[in-house]
Formats: sequence, structure tokens, C-alpha cells
Amino acid sequence: MTLLADLSTPIVMGILLGGLYAVIALGLSLVFGVVKEMNIAHGDLVILGSYLAYTIMTSFGVDPILSLIIGMPLFFGLGFVIQKYLLNRAFKISMDATLIIAFGISIILQNTYQLIWTPMSRGLTTSYALKSFSAGPFFFPFVYLLNFVVAIAVMICLREFLRRTYLGVAIRSAAQDMKAAHLMGINTNRVFAYTFAIGMVLAAVAGVLLGLTFPFTPTSGLPFLIIALGVVVLGGLGSIAGTLIGGIAFGLAQTLGGHFFGVAAQMLVAYTMVLVVLAVIPRGIFGR
Repeated sequence: MTLLADLSTPIVMGILLGGLYAVIALGLSLVFGVVKEMNIAHGDLVILGSYLAYTIMTSFGVDPILSLIIGMPLFFGLGFVIQKYLLNRAFKISMDATLIIAFGISIILQNTYQLIWTPMSRGLTTSYALKSFSAGPFFFPFVYLLNFVVAIAVMICLREFLRRTYLGVAIRSAAQDMKAAHLMGINTNRVFAYTFAIGMVLAAVAGVLLGLTFPFTPTSGLPFLIIALGVVVLGGLGSIAGTLIGGIAFGLAQTLGGHFFGVAAQMLVAYTMVLVVLAVIPRGIFGR
């Protein structure tokens, strides 16, 4: 009983933390699964969502979650423009060209953040972000529970959108066979632009949740990109359910690794697990 009591905190924290990781990775997984682009600027775009929510909150006093009413349409438009006028054209040249452009976007964003918001650490501090909820004798941050609930809600909405709408069916068709979809009259370039735009909306949501949970700086995008890559690899590229399972697995490996081996080893344990899964199941848990 004592061992179970000792493990209950890191297990619950790992599961809830996995919800945040799943939301961060979902946009990356969607874009790669459909467009076959590895958007290495994804982490910095998530941080852009954090900074946008921070600016709206400090300038107008709007709650970070409510700021998504402004942030989501802005990110949708920005994502559509980036894919249509930059990445689609580079995609016709080579995959390397898209990687170079995404890397350039990442560098530009990081330097822009430093110019506008300075290198100082920021955070989305709200009343509910400082609260906790109880589970028996244990207390956990309320924002972790919020992250997990939002992760479930976002994934259900995305799943139903892809299943029940014309654009969703077009996205799934382009993901399965781009040439066949094009022959059936689907404008794949436009579908790719919409897919990237949806991925950007998911990045906006992830940015708000990240800012509520952790402090962030102009260079925070890279470590969260690496975490997102680990989650996507675990769950399987392009799988919504796999992204959630991968996020939970990564969160559990991190918290349990910290519990048994110390805080300094928690990420080592998590990425060791990713390597083991890659060796045994190269396509990930739900990879196709």
C-alpha cells in the first residue's frame, strides 16, 4: 500500500501532463500525416500562441482561454498563408526545401520574440492556474486537469471533423493517396493549406495551455518540439488516438523517471523509452 501511495502522485501527474503533450504534438502529427512535412517550426509556433495570449491578457485583461477567440482565427489565417505561399511551392522542389523554410521560420520567430518580449521568462498567471484539486489525500494542480480535459475535447472535435465534413474527408483522402485524391478532383494544394491552418489552430490552443502550465521564453519552442516529436513517434505518425496515448506514455515516463531516478534523469528516461519503442515498433503504437 505504501508503494502504491508513493506512486499515485507521479502516475496521476504523468497522465495529466500527457494531455498537454498530446495537444502540443497534435498539430505536428496532423501536418506530417497529411502533408508529409516535418514542421520543425512547430514548437516556436506554439510559443507564439503563448505570447499572443500573454499580450492580450496583459494589455486588455482578457483571460488566456478567452483570448483564443482572437488567436484561433489569426493562427488559421497565418497557417493558410504559410502553407499556400511558402511550403506548397517548396514542396514541389524537394522535402529539403520545406525543412529549410521551416527552420528559417523558427529562427525568425525566436529573434522576433526576443525583440518584442525580451529574453525574460513569461507566464500566463491566472487565479485558476494557481489552484489545485484533491484526489483522496493528494493535491494536484488544477491546470493539469484542465489540460487533460481540453486534450480529450480537442481530439474528439478533430476526429469528428475529419469524419463528418467534406473538408475532413478531403484531408483524409489526400493523406491516404495524394495522386488519387488529385485525380478525383480534390485540390490537394488547397487541402494542404487548410490542414496546416488547422494545425496552427491546434498550436494556438497548445500555446495557451503551455503558458498556463509552464513559464516560457523566446527559445522554449525547441524543447517542446523535441517532446512533440517523441510523442508523435510513440503514438504513430498521423494517429489522433496514438497522439493521446503517446502523450500519456511520455508524461508517465517523465514523472516516474523523476520519481525513481531524480529530476535530472526524467527526460533521459522518457527518451530512452522512445528509442525502445522505435526499436520494437518502428511505426509507433498506432502507426499505419
